[in-house]
Amino acid sequence: MAKGLQGFSWTMLLLFCAIQELGAWAMHTAVEGPGLGQPGDPALLAGGRVKRGWVWNQFFVVEEYTGTEPLYVGKIHSDSDEGDGSIKYTISGEGAGTIFLIDEITGDIHATERLDREQKTFYTLRAQARDRQTDQLLEPESEFIIKVQDINDSEPRFLEGPYIGSVAELSPIGTSVMQVMASDADDPTYGSSARVVYSVLEGEQHFTVDSKTGVIRTAVADLDRETQDRYEVVIRATDMAGQLGGLSGSTTVTIVVTDVNDNPPRFPQKMYQFSIVETAPVGTAIGRVKAEDSDVGENTDMTYQVKDEEGVEMFKVTTDSNTQEAVITVQKPLDYESKKVHTVVVEALNKFVDPRFVDLGTFRDQTIVRVSVLDVDEPPEFRPPSNLMEVQEDAHVGSVVGVVTALDPDTANHPVRYAIDRSTDVERIFDIDANTGAIVTGKVLDRETAGWHNITVLAMEADNHSQVSRASLRIRILDVNDNPPELATPYEAAVCEDAKPGQLIQTISVVDRDEPQSGHRFYFTLAPEATNNHHFSLLDIKDNTAAVHTQRMGFNRQEQDVYLLPILVVDSGPPALSSTGTLTIRICSCDSTGAIQSCNSTAYVVSATLSPGALIALLVCVLILVVLVLLILTLKRHHKSHLTSEDDEDMRDNVIKYNDEGGGEQDTEAYDMSALRSLYDFSEIKGGDGGGGPGEGGPGGNPSSELRALPQWVQSPDLDFSVFRDYICRKVEQADEDLSVPPYDSFQTYAFEGSDSPVPSLSSINTWSSASEQDFSYLGGWGPRFRQLAALYAGRRGEEDAEES
Repeated sequence: MAKGLQGFSWTMLLLFCAIQELGAWAMHTAVEGPGLGQPGDPALLAGGRVKRGWVWNQFFVVEEYTGTEPLYVGKIHSDSDEGDGSIKYTISGEGAGTIFLIDEITGDIHATERLDREQKTFYTLRAQARDRQTDQLLEPESEFIIKVQDINDSEPRFLEGPYIGSVAELSPIGTSVMQVMASDADDPTYGSSARVVYSVLEGEQHFTVDSKTGVIRTAVADLDRETQDRYEVVIRATDMAGQLGGLSGSTTVTIVVTDVNDNPPRFPQKMYQFSIVETAPVGTAIGRVKAEDSDVGENTDMTYQVKDEEGVEMFKVTTDSNTQEAVITVQKPLDYESKKVHTVVVEALNKFVDPRFVDLGTFRDQTIVRVSVLDVDEPPEFRPPSNLMEVQEDAHVGSVVGVVTALDPDTANHPVRYAIDRSTDVERIFDIDANTGAIVTGKVLDRETAGWHNITVLAMEADNHSQVSRASLRIRILDVNDNPPELATPYEAAVCEDAKPGQLIQTISVVDRDEPQSGHRFYFTLAPEATNNHHFSLLDIKDNTAAVHTQRMGFNRQEQDVYLLPILVVDSGPPALSSTGTLTIRICSCDSTGAIQSCNSTAYVVSATLSPGALIALLVCVLILVVLVLLILTLKRHHKSHLTSEDDEDMRDNVIKYNDEGGGEQDTEAYDMSALRSLYDFSEIKGGDGGGGPGEGGPGGNPSSELRALPQWVQSPDLDFSVFRDYICRKVEQADEDLSVPPYDSFQTYAFEGSDSPVPSLSSINTWSSASEQDFSYLGGWGPRFRQLAALYAGRRGEEDAEES
């Protein structure tokens, strides 16, 4: 059927083209006659006719030609062609020689390929007419166009798909959803091949489409998102204005139904049950409930509230913004003994209500929540909760301050025991009766030391001390008048010698450690011992102060420079207490303006100019300076003595110590004393007995001369002390001539062994001089223990004698 229609259309198209060409040819022949030429040709005919060269009309070729023979397009002809074949026709340009072929003799043009108007709508070519013999142009080259004739070979296409639209549920009929548009590649200026109309192929029960514009609209008013939230609608586009034989294309449009708040919240259950212990603190979450809503998005946002009065007082309901659940929390402490079950009415309502749907019903719902309170063993509770007690400071030890009471709130009502947290009453000023809760004083109270006491009282079950309650108790110590008034400071006043009677000297005020509730009231008088005073008077000003005035004309500080005025101060009690204070009045010299210049009392002047703290600081500074000076002098002296000790050789330093025990009395080979003697070479001092070397006795004397001056310890009791005197004199002269010592006297000490020992010295120092006359034969009489020593020294003596000989 389709092939028959296609053949019929080709036949009609070819017939139309042929008629059009014949009409054009007839028009050219009738108007211009045969042999039409180009305007402006210089060749003119005898009859005055303008010569026209080329003869043709616009060429057309039908697209999509499927015949087996080349398709005739048209004919080019020159009016100078006499039909004898002397003219050669050629073409050039787009498709010449490939798509389009020309008969050189007749000028007929044929299309050899299948053309597609949607790819190329026309071709531009140029025609030439040449002499076949000379190949010269007989006519000027002319351009012509071959237009591709359109047929309905392209179906409409939806190029902007896929299409997704949306429409709110419950929208009225005819609500615009979206627009679709199809395009046709055929020639819109030729026929109806590109005229497209739209229709609904699937989904026409709910939607319609405008046949010309492609606008999709709702066809019903009861679209319900909760029933179906999307629709797949198939839209078809047909060309040829929808006539028979037109081509069509289709697309699927997804239409999403958006939500509106047309569903109220609904609780799945009409009653919920929860339980919680009675000791749960305020703010504890009991449970969660949630109202269901078929809507989506913000249309499901909920707010919850408690509707009954009892529930409002005991519980609080908040909304979890993430889950849209109602969170029920404790708002007031629960008590199992008072009420075991609480019934709460919770209401849910939409946060955002669409006024268009209020006639559908109330957008809220209610449910009942039953909260069961669970019993627990609770600690005792203090009743009443007053935490203030008062007691007078003169209360006797053991006096009752007050009574605290605590009861077990549980049904069992266990007995309660009391105690004081000693960390709050370390000094144990108060005690408490463990059974009655009576608080008594444990020590003597003193308001002036501590006017308030804060203690913590413990109440616990008698059979379960882990159940403990604490109560803070403030005990105020009430004042009694037990402290006499005293002068505020040790008053001192100064008065000029030329003072006049009635002159104000000093204003007196007092202090009292007591704090009577009615306030202080003090009375001032002179002490009885000052009643005969004729120098000064005391005036009570009645505002807890008093004024001291002069009572005579002039004073003489040479006769008396200080007056002591005793003042008696009495408080208002009860009982009235008093004390006596002394006002020191100094007589001073003043200038003409009344300014004090000097007083006889040095201490008074010093105290007025320099405080004790400043004096102490000054003395400390002086002491530090003295210590620093002494330290510097000591360091210099130590340095000086160190230098001197390096220059002078002290014989006491030349002591050789060896640690060889030996083998006893029979051991004669243990140690050779000659080795000890040979440690020092005294050859320098063996020059003579008393000659002395150069410089002997002077400050620059050498050590050998000093050693020769040392005493030799012998048994003879007759000693010559001139040796010591000479030695000391030399040392003094040496110290005086030393320029490195400070320019003041110094004290030096020289120590030597004495001669008080009954046993002569055994020191090897005696061997320094070869002229020693010491005889060690007496060692033989010391007994067998010293036999080895006697033999050693006797042998040493014999060797020396042999050397001398």
